[in-house]
Order: sequence, then C-alpha cells, then structure tokens
Amino acid sequence: QVQLVESGGGLVQAGGSLRLSCAASGRTFSTYARGWFRQAPGKEREFVAAISWHGSTRYADSVKGRFTISRDNAKNTVYLQISSLKPEDTAVYYCAGRRDSSYAEGPDDYDYWGQGTQVTVSS
Repeated sequence: QVQLVESGGGLVQAGGSLRLSCAASGRTFSTYARGWFRQAPGKEREFVAAISWHGSTRYADSVKGRFTISRDNAKNTVYLQISSLKPEDTAVYYCAGRRDSSYAEGPDDYDYWGQGTQVTVSS
C-alpha cells in the first residue's frame, strides 16, 4: 500500500513563498511519476506540476516561472517550491503518484493521492 503525506502549507502574504513536501511510503515508489494538483473552493481539481522518474517536468501555464517541482528519490519525497504567490493560488494542494515513470496532467491518470495541504495567500 502506498501512502502520500503532504506538508508545508500555510498562510502567506502575496508575493511570499512556501515549500510543499510530499513524502511517500511503499516499495519502488521512486520509479513513479509524481504530480501536484490544487483545488480551490467551488472549483475543480486542476493540474499544477508533474515530474517523471527521470526528472522531466511540466507545469501549468498559470504557475510557470513561479513554481518548481523537484524530487529526491532516495527519500521518496517530492517538493513544490511556490514563489511570487498570488491570492488566486489559494487552494488545497494535493500530491499524487502514478504507477508509471512518465508524468501526466489528468487527475484520472494518477493512482495515489495525499490528503492535501492548505495554502492561503492574503492580499
């Protein structure tokens, strides 16, 4: 059984930064692609960023240049550095994993999910 646990969310002023972490448990998880999604109140879950096992990355246009996804396979952990935060970045951020080495952008392409961590950006 694979479990994902996010941490690092919080309340931050516009323009600030946070680093979200997602620790995974379970064998061979280091070979899985990982992603970050977010969901604001009243909105659908949306893709934020993803990283393949090999380190290739992809970002949503809305966060490109401000967010950086990275991974430490030895620690089975993926990170999301979020900078230049805007009030519209306020959401619950979810970590996801899929049983494939290549990344994907659709929520349905992921097999495992964390419980989410709240990020609130004040103006």
